Amino acid sequence: MYKRLIILAVTFAFMFSVLYMRIYVIVRNDDYIETGKNQGVYKLTVGNTNGNIYDRNYNKLINNQTNYYAVINPTSSAAEEILPAVTDKDEFYSQLVYGSPFVCQVNCSEFESDDITVFEIPERYGDNQLAQHIIGYVQDGKGVSGIEAAYDDFLRSNVQKNTVTYSIDGQGTVLQGLNKEIEADDEMTAGVVLTIDKYIQAICELVGKKIEKGAIVVMDIRTGDILGMASFPSYSVENLEEAVNNKNSPLIDRCLYSYNVGSIFKLITAQAAFAQGINEDFSYNCTGYTEIDSQVFKCHDLSGHGVQNMTEAMTNSCNTYFIELAKHIDNQLFRETAEKMGFGMSIPLASGITASGGNLQSLDDLSLPAEKANFSFGQGKLMASPVQICTFTAAIANEGKLFVPRLVKGITNNGETIVNEEQIKYTQVLDRNTAFRLQDLMISAVNNNENSNARPRNAYAAGKTSTAQTGRFGTDETEICHGWITGYFPVSEPKYAVTVLCEDGGYGNDCAAPIFKEIAERITDIYK
Repeated sequence: MYKRLIILAVTFAFMFSVLYMRIYVIVRNDDYIETGKNQGVYKLTVGNTNGNIYDRNYNKLINNQTNYYAVINPTSSAAEEILPAVTDKDEFYSQLVYGSPFVCQVNCSEFESDDITVFEIPERYGDNQLAQHIIGYVQDGKGVSGIEAAYDDFLRSNVQKNTVTYSIDGQGTVLQGLNKEIEADDEMTAGVVLTIDKYIQAICELVGKKIEKGAIVVMDIRTGDILGMASFPSYSVENLEEAVNNKNSPLIDRCLYSYNVGSIFKLITAQAAFAQGINEDFSYNCTGYTEIDSQVFKCHDLSGHGVQNMTEAMTNSCNTYFIELAKHIDNQLFRETAEKMGFGMSIPLASGITASGGNLQSLDDLSLPAEKANFSFGQGKLMASPVQICTFTAAIANEGKLFVPRLVKGITNNGETIVNEEQIKYTQVLDRNTAFRLQDLMISAVNNNENSNARPRNAYAAGKTSTAQTGRFGTDETEICHGWITGYFPVSEPKYAVTVLCEDGGYGNDCAAPIFKEIAERITDIYK
């Protein structure tokens, strides 16, 4: 009997030792320690704010509108006090029945109850959001398009959090008498800095509302920085389904897409003629049409412009003059001139944001007289994007420097300085004398044309319009055309290049020129 008792005691001692060691291992394990800490704790996170997107002057383009969100411990007195300020009462009542703390949106920040904690939280996108096509949008916590997608990792890795932590009992009820813990991160300052000027972007979007479909690009001719880039129609992140089903395709950024160019290209024809040794005195008698290989090409003035020199032909936008001029230009020189000015080359602005390279006729194409005739006034296979057009316009205005367009300056951690700023790059594609000669042609096209709708009231501007044929016809058998203008101002000290496209908009002087005029006036008013 005594021996059995000893064996039993030893067995119990061994089992107790094993149990003690097991408990020791458990209480020393980090996972179990953390789990223990969280027993009786209820934490609510209120709004995660990701990195900002700034304009060139560190003005926020997103996260600049705020709303109030309250964390409520739903005591009867707290619920009674907060109810008049709740913005979604149905959601409020559905949360209230559980008896646990929850988050609701309110329209004010001041409450007396200690059971209500209010945070002012930035909204990612505001009402009438600026630069929506550039910024893009986020779905399911990931950037889908625009800068949101191009800088997704950086923007999502910077997070501002606000939390409220309560002590609760086993039923999830807050234990009264114990202080809640409130943690609020500092204001978000990290972000991506664009070259966009907030006020110029706003001007583009305001004036551009008159365009049903189209695009506006404004560029700083001294740097190649894109100051405004707006596509129409725009869209709201709140109504993506509506945007997807809209026949005008508002999700497309038309600033980056390629279109038939038209008479804007006559500037390239003139440039090639200068390189060929032909000057502004070259004359031609426009009768309203010309015939090339049995194909009739009509001038927009069917009665003819009469005898024209180059300046007059540019002012009157005489198609047949430039068809005749092109006959005297070597094909390879002609094409190389266009290529040197950026035609046929895509323009990357950020990851996933690239302006189309469009289409540039080949030498084989130009060996066909009719195709070369089309090329001379920007028709046929030639296509280009508004960003491309604005880039070559800036090169003419800035004495021959073709800048690589910039949309992004860099990133910032503090909202004040840029880390690793993207460098300004350019190629000298024109000598100053040629640039000045082309400028004179653009000045005449706006200011010596009594019918021009492009002359601003407060600035001296230069430009060229286009009415680009598309080969498509409406129900009334009238050909559908794109209306363009590209130009710069002020002439005395050029600063801004502006390109306007009215897709399917008709005559450039009717639809695009007034937009150019108003943009120039508004920019001049604020940046005198």
